[in-house]
Amino acid sequence: MSEEYRVSKDSLGEVKVPSSAYWGPQTQRAIENFPISGLRLPRRFIRAQGIIKWAAAKANREVSALSEEVANAIMQAADEVIAGQWDSQFVVDVYQAGAGTSQNMNANEVIAHRADEILGKHGSSGQFVHPNDQVNMAQSTNDTIHVAIHIAAAEALVHDLAPELLLAQTVLEDKAKAWMAVVKSGRTHLQDAVPMRLGQEVGGWAGAIAYWRGQLDSVLAGLYGIGLGGNAVGTGINAHPEYRKRAIDGVREKTGLSFRQPDNMFTFIQNMDAVLETSGWLRGVATAWGKIANDIRLLSSGPRTGLAELALPPVQPGSSIMPGKVNPVMAEMMNMICFQVYGNDLAVQSAVAAGQLELNVMMPVAAYNLLHSIHILAQGIRAFRERGLVGLSADVERVTGFVEMNTALATALNPYIGYDQAAAVAKAAYAEGKSVREVVRERGLLDETKLKEALDLDRITPME
Repeated sequence: MSEEYRVSKDSLGEVKVPSSAYWGPQTQRAIENFPISGLRLPRRFIRAQGIIKWAAAKANREVSALSEEVANAIMQAADEVIAGQWDSQFVVDVYQAGAGTSQNMNANEVIAHRADEILGKHGSSGQFVHPNDQVNMAQSTNDTIHVAIHIAAAEALVHDLAPELLLAQTVLEDKAKAWMAVVKSGRTHLQDAVPMRLGQEVGGWAGAIAYWRGQLDSVLAGLYGIGLGGNAVGTGINAHPEYRKRAIDGVREKTGLSFRQPDNMFTFIQNMDAVLETSGWLRGVATAWGKIANDIRLLSSGPRTGLAELALPPVQPGSSIMPGKVNPVMAEMMNMICFQVYGNDLAVQSAVAAGQLELNVMMPVAAYNLLHSIHILAQGIRAFRERGLVGLSADVERVTGFVEMNTALATALNPYIGYDQAAAVAKAAYAEGKSVREVVRERGLLDETKLKEALDLDRITPME
């Protein structure tokens, strides 16, 4: 059975729109013009659009630019968008008209249609609530899409990614404390290095997460500056003088976050500096997690012919041909997420660099890649923590067994016999398959008391 249509009009003429659709002619044109990827801007972004339309209607009601009746209907419809009730009606491809005009009109048309229903006007001759004149009042694509990126990213960082970073850091800090008494061989250049403590190694991972968490406040401070009310080029044309402040107050009310006017409205409209900074921060977070995942993959290599100092919990068979093989799949998954974030950051960087004069028209693709990075990092870190880090275990006997045969122990002899003699000891120990301690004894280089002092593992691996 073929789809039934209604005929809608925009400034270019008549358009056939599916009768069941809440969107209107401009969204329909975008569907037909951009059948590109099937990708849509995510839930967080649609929610942010709803927040903006709610805050705008509230502000316009307060300054008497919209009637109570229309403003309240728009706000109710926007609340439903915020809650996710109409996600299926947001149908514009990520790769769309520059700046996101189609995305903005998708929101305007869906909310106008739903507001008509709320008012009991749907189906009457003509549309009662106008998507441009009323839902989009005092707004432009140019400020609302940019602001939606900031709102969506800030909410996703605060509510999705930041909590996962803290939980993962805490797990690693607990592991570090539990393993602080375990002395192991350090490794640099993938070669044996002086001993350290397993807790120190794992604590280094926790510290890397703590570092990037510590940068988040600066990132959020940038995102909290939103140019709602700047309209097309930053001048606020057609907006009531009090609209800007009242609309941003509404965004704060809906999100509970510290959104504010930007320091310079024209800078905000022209540039996407906070988006670029946020994407760079996400790249940093991903780089830290890539290092952690790589380290765990190396330290859990084996189980018989690798390092096998650590063991990840087995979560699935590792091979379709080798029975009994179990792979570090959670760490591998984490690595793949990190690579995707690196690529997303390059896309964001390229999009941000494409701004021209009063506007950056590449906002939709920047929005998609930025939010995709936040989402997959949050989800990936959660999965890695729950199914990898929490159950991470150490083979203490194997870890400590490596230490005595580590030729880099000769480094501790430098103050006692000098670098050259210590180097000769290390070479002999390796060539003869002996420990450094045995070679020193055999050559009579130190008495037993001095030898014990020099190679005291607690002394050379202080916990502080």
